[in-house]
Amino acid sequence: MNYYETDPEFMERFEHFAFEEVVNEDGQQLAPQTRYLVILATLIGCQGMDAYKEILPKALDAGLSPVAVKETVYQAVDYLGMGRMWQFLRVTNEIFSEKEIALPLPSQATTTMEERLEKGAQAQAEIFGEHMKEAWKAGHINRWLADNCFGDYYTRTGLDLAQREMITFCFLLAQGGCEPQLTAHARGNMNMGNDKAFLIRVVSQCLPYIGYPRSLNAITCINKAAE
Repeated sequence: MNYYETDPEFMERFEHFAFEEVVNEDGQQLAPQTRYLVILATLIGCQGMDAYKEILPKALDAGLSPVAVKETVYQAVDYLGMGRMWQFLRVTNEIFSEKEIALPLPSQATTTMEERLEKGAQAQAEIFGEHMKEAWKAGHINRWLADNCFGDYYTRTGLDLAQREMITFCFLLAQGGCEPQLTAHARGNMNMGNDKAFLIRVVSQCLPYIGYPRSLNAITCINKAAE
């Protein structure tokens, strides 16, 4: 469907806002590849499949690496679950195939099954503090968080820890209802060098895709984390 024919007034205002006003807002700009990365993570978080299909080719054309895209999709399974992540993996593969990007991509794994818990706990400690090295002992969910979420995904190459915390922030702000975790990961971002001003820029660039309520909630969480 050609929305420029069926909804010309809406498309004029939305495109002006999303692709001119927001992108060029003084003090709220992000480097193009970073902007595309956070938008893709946000679209996965809010289940914006049709928009994801439109944005992903543009992101690749702008220089965002296929590895960075795939790592974002993989990590989404921890924060959205396979039920909501799976369709984005399928569509990503389809678009990669259309663009003749060879699959599978080079391996990014750095842990074995035997060491994933130890290295996952270490990644948690790097982000949130030394007390996290022992947090996995509090129960089986905490252990899974260390060995699966952090040991299986955060330890992979392709994105660094600061980028991984950034996309996690986007998954959480986009789905809503995760404000305690959003505040915690805002703090984790700050520990990784993604300061308050940077996170507000992230929210600003994602606002057209998630709306004002979730964006304002995210700003509240950022301010709380910064206190």
